[in-house]
Amino acid sequence: MPANTGFITRHKAARGGGTHDSRRRPPTVVIGAGPYGLATAAWLSAAGTPRRVFGEPMECWHANMPTGMYLKSVPAASSISAPEPGYRLEDFRTARGLGPVGDRYPIPLDEMIAYGRWFQERRVPELERQKVRGVEAVDGLFAVTLDSGEEFPAENVVLATGLVPFAYEPPGLNALPAELVSHTSRHRDLTRFSGQRVAVLGAGQSALESAALLHEAGARPTVIVRAESVAFGSPPDSDRPADRPRPERVAKPGSPLGPGWSLLACSYGGGAFRHLPEGLRMRLLHDVLGPSGGWWLRHRVDDRFPVLCRRTVRSVGVEDGAVRLDLVDTDGRTEVLAADHLLLATGYRVDVDRLGFLAPELRREIRTFRGAPRLSSGFESSVPGLFFTGLAAAPTFGPVLRFVAGTGFAARRVARSVAARTRAHP
Repeated sequence: MPANTGFITRHKAARGGGTHDSRRRPPTVVIGAGPYGLATAAWLSAAGTPRRVFGEPMECWHANMPTGMYLKSVPAASSISAPEPGYRLEDFRTARGLGPVGDRYPIPLDEMIAYGRWFQERRVPELERQKVRGVEAVDGLFAVTLDSGEEFPAENVVLATGLVPFAYEPPGLNALPAELVSHTSRHRDLTRFSGQRVAVLGAGQSALESAALLHEAGARPTVIVRAESVAFGSPPDSDRPADRPRPERVAKPGSPLGPGWSLLACSYGGGAFRHLPEGLRMRLLHDVLGPSGGWWLRHRVDDRFPVLCRRTVRSVGVEDGAVRLDLVDTDGRTEVLAADHLLLATGYRVDVDRLGFLAPELRREIRTFRGAPRLSSGFESSVPGLFFTGLAAAPTFGPVLRFVAGTGFAARRVARSVAARTRAHP
């Protein structure tokens, strides 16, 4: 695509033919209004950075997660970061007349959505509920186009687009007719499957909780798992980590991601994680907090519906209007499973090329590894002024970026990096 010369001309004219005017400095744009986008906007605001923030507050959480879901993270690790006190989950609960809660309280999805919207109303009131249609690099800036048709220049762009663009559907399985297969991220209401046979592929929280919700909605789920067995977290010994016996705290210190030295390192060592070899980073990203269900989910899964372990899907097809799955176990034995729908709880894989609102030329300029952007210590990509946060930054900084607990680490670094870049280009 050729450079947008019309945009360049209009922008230069607005700035007096290139004369510096700080009052007209292009803003930093934040795309996304989930926890990472909101935290980034809050920290940019504290730094005095001119900004525009776009998106629907907590849209992914509301539209792409099933009703009845609970968070795996504990309340103490589920607050959206802000540079001043008064915006934590506990502050929201106090404002709503709700009592304090500890580690043994699973947070309902609806409560987290309400908290995120409360945070936005109070800390990021400048949010514009519009969708960004396009971003392209133009003359050292970014041309941002909204669904409304508005086009304007931005000095920096921070992408906080969340999970949904990176939903992973294994090759071959997504070739089924759309009415017979879907990713878990496409569903807000699983009651639509009541009375149906649903094959759920996956072994993590999404698979196990979706199957539990399907079962409770009157569906007949069957979970297909490659591992020897499914795993569940251990229930906390107490509501406060400080109440655990000292020997346990030494052997397994507490952290936002849970007890244990490896989780402690991942919680607070994002800066060091970035310097590990790429292969090790990707392996740790998969293995640390690997596929498992929350401790509070076990009683809703065990003996409630079939969980077929040590199985892989050899082939899929359509037979008599239903999904036919040919399975094989680790001993080579085969079996056929029929289902009315195949639900893919197969997680997310970062791939910059799936961000279709970025101009193709811009995407090609982003240096990547295994589809993920290579990022500086300040979350900046190889394209100056283009930043990634949230899940897209997890391959660089580690698994804490998959959770709300990572918003503080990310937002502080992004805000500092944006400020430093602004000072370097007055």
